[in-house]
Amino acid sequence: MSTSHVILGDGIAGSSAAETIRESDADADITVVTEEGEALYNRILIKEFAKGKLPEAPVSIHEPGWYDERDIDLQLNTHVTGVDTDAKEVHTYDSGTIEYDKLLIATGGTPVQLPVENGDAEGIHQFWTFPDAREIRENAADAETGVVVGAGLLGIDLAAICGAQGVDAKYLMRGNRWWRYALSLDGAEIIHDALEDIGVEPVFESGLDHFEVDEGGHVESVVDSNGEAHPADFVGIAVGLDYNTEFLQGSAVEFEDGIFTDEHMRTNVEDIYAAGDITRYHDVILDDRTQNGAWGSAKEQGVTAGKNMAADEPTATFRYVPSYSITHFDFPFLSFGHPTIGDDHAERKYSDSEWRRLTFKDGKLVGGVLIGDLSQQSTFKKIIRQERPVGDQTDLLLEEDVDLDSLAAPAAE
Repeated sequence: MSTSHVILGDGIAGSSAAETIRESDADADITVVTEEGEALYNRILIKEFAKGKLPEAPVSIHEPGWYDERDIDLQLNTHVTGVDTDAKEVHTYDSGTIEYDKLLIATGGTPVQLPVENGDAEGIHQFWTFPDAREIRENAADAETGVVVGAGLLGIDLAAICGAQGVDAKYLMRGNRWWRYALSLDGAEIIHDALEDIGVEPVFESGLDHFEVDEGGHVESVVDSNGEAHPADFVGIAVGLDYNTEFLQGSAVEFEDGIFTDEHMRTNVEDIYAAGDITRYHDVILDDRTQNGAWGSAKEQGVTAGKNMAADEPTATFRYVPSYSITHFDFPFLSFGHPTIGDDHAERKYSDSEWRRLTFKDGKLVGGVLIGDLSQQSTFKKIIRQERPVGDQTDLLLEEDVDLDSLAAPAAE
C-alpha cells in the first residue's frame, strides 16, 4: 500500500522534499498544497526582476508540467485552515480534507504588518512573493520619491530596487548603521557609501511613526520617529516575518516564532516534519536551536525532510552552514553561518571596499561577513563544519589568505 505524503508549501523547501520523496519512492502518493497561484519560482531572482533587470521567464523554476511528470498533485490557491494530528488530516478552505500518512510543513512566513496610521495606503509595499515583485516593479518605475524601512537583508533589496528604478529614496534605520546585529560601523560604512552611489540616502537613528496620504488614499510622505516628513510616492517595508502557523493553533505541534524540529527536521508529533525558514531546528554544529531563512538552507532542509519521510526510520541529518549573498553593488557581499550570534568577534578592513568580520561562540567560529573579497568563504565554512577551536587564532584568520594547515588541528570532522 502506497504512503501518502502531504506537503504544505511549494517554496524551495517543500518542492525539494517532494522531489526527494519521489526519487526514493516511485509509488508514493505526493500532494503539494500552496496558497500561491503559481508553482515554484526563484525568490533570489525576484529582486532582479523588481529592479527591471530580468523578464519573468528566468524567475520561474517549475511549470505545472514538472509536477505532472513526477505524478505530484499540485494544489494551487489552496488555504489550509487546520491540521488534525490524531486523525492525520489537513483541513482546507478550498479543497476539503486531505488525509496523510506523513506531513511536511513548509509554509514559510508573511511580512510583518506595521500597526501605524495609514499603514494600508496605496503605494506601500512589502516584498516576499512574485506578485509583490510585479507590483513593486510597476510602481517603482512610476515613482519619483521613496522611503525604505527595515535595515536588514530584505530592506536593502528594496533600497536597491529604488536605486535601479531611479527613485530618489531615503532609507530609514533605527540605529547608526545597516544590519547592526552583524556589522560594525567600519563594515557598514562600505554599504552606506554604496547606497549613496545608487541614489539612496541612509537616515540613521530613525524609524517609522506614520504615513501621510493624499485625497485618493495614496501615500505621499513618511513621518519618521523624529517627526521629520520624507516625501514618498513609493514605500518599501521589510521589518521581519510572521511565520505561517495559524492553522496549527490547537494542534499538538510545538511552535513559537517558528516550528520546533530536531536535526532530522522532525517535529514533536510523529510523522510530521517541517522545513524552511519556518523551522527552529536543532543545529548539530552549534548544539543549539537556531533559525535560518537562506535559500540554500531551506533547500537542504527540504531534502533532509524528504529523505526521512520516505524512509522507515529517519537517519538523514541536517548539518549545513548557510550563506546569503548580496549582488546590488560593484563589490560582492556574503554572510555565512550565523553572524548575529556569538560571544566574541574579530574584524579587519583591507581597503575601501574590502572588509571581514568573524563571529565566535565558545572559541569556535560560528559565522561571519565578507565584503569585497569572498575567496575565503569555503575555508571559513570548512572551519565551522570541523568545529575547530580557533577563537585564539584570529590573527591567522584575518590574513587575506587563510592557511588551514597553520591552524590548530580540528576537534572533529
